[in-house]
Amino acid sequence: MATSTTKARLGEGRGGPPATRGGDGVGRRRGALLHRLDVKGAPYAFVAPFFVVFAAFSFYPLVYTSWISLHRVELATLDVMEWVAFDNYVELWNDSRFWNALGNTITIGVISTVPQLLMALGLAHLLNYRMRGSLFFRVASLVPYATSVGAAALVFTMLFERDFGMINWALGTVGLDPVDWEADKWPAQLAISTIVIWRWTGYNALLYLAAMQAIPADRYEAAAIDGASRWKQFTHVTVPGIRTTIVFTIVLSTIGATQLFGEPLIFGQGPNGVAGGADNQYQTLGLLLYEEGWKNYQMGRSATVAWAMFLLLVLVFVVQRVIKRLRVARTS
Repeated sequence: MATSTTKARLGEGRGGPPATRGGDGVGRRRGALLHRLDVKGAPYAFVAPFFVVFAAFSFYPLVYTSWISLHRVELATLDVMEWVAFDNYVELWNDSRFWNALGNTITIGVISTVPQLLMALGLAHLLNYRMRGSLFFRVASLVPYATSVGAAALVFTMLFERDFGMINWALGTVGLDPVDWEADKWPAQLAISTIVIWRWTGYNALLYLAAMQAIPADRYEAAAIDGASRWKQFTHVTVPGIRTTIVFTIVLSTIGATQLFGEPLIFGQGPNGVAGGADNQYQTLGLLLYEEGWKNYQMGRSATVAWAMFLLLVLVFVVQRVIKRLRVARTS
């Protein structure tokens, strides 16, 4: 009797009090809820520190740069600031060098990004086939990306040299006159774009290749059964299947084109590199930022150019989103 009473009090008997059974049910439900929260919240717990560090090291410089752009600050005396409000932005808006640099940035970006991504898409399509030595070709496509921008720009500068460059020598063998690649606007921009294309085509090709290999093989089999040629399979299966990756590479290339700096700087071979040539014929926004801050010692104007570059990227992103929404609205 005492034993059963003790078990009843402790809730160990099979016919324990209803309150005890209910308490066990609540405890189990609470444990299951905490388990689900623990499993679902685990990714956020790992990702959150990264975003905290990212905000600390990116948000603060962004705010500080915007604060400097509202002052007249010289490089030698960064602690001395003169409040000028939006005068730097007004002066930049009325500065012909800014519009020239903006136009050069856009043109170099277009003539380097479009051929680069098209060539990368074709190269990835070829590497996606089963071919001998495919691993060698995949590794070789990354060599330009692994090459230093300084070394690549220096080699291409010698190739495009006016008097002793290999490009002009090749033009001379077919009876064409030599080209002054640095002095003329379009030849200079074409030469700089060639450096960018050489460095980044292989990298983008491997991104496309990874996306292509994730496309299910049954899509190609179904297209082949329907009588689709290799070209139609490429345009109707491959390209739609890697559309997200294509958009990603376009965004990366746009950011890289906006920040283009090393290639035109080294291509200038000296003082003309910062100015983008004697007539600023290939000066980009990155070069203008450097010239204002580290040649003219005007850090306020340099920060203004930096913010103009940032706002340009924001504008491109907004336009891309608007175009995407309009396209979705048309299809729906």
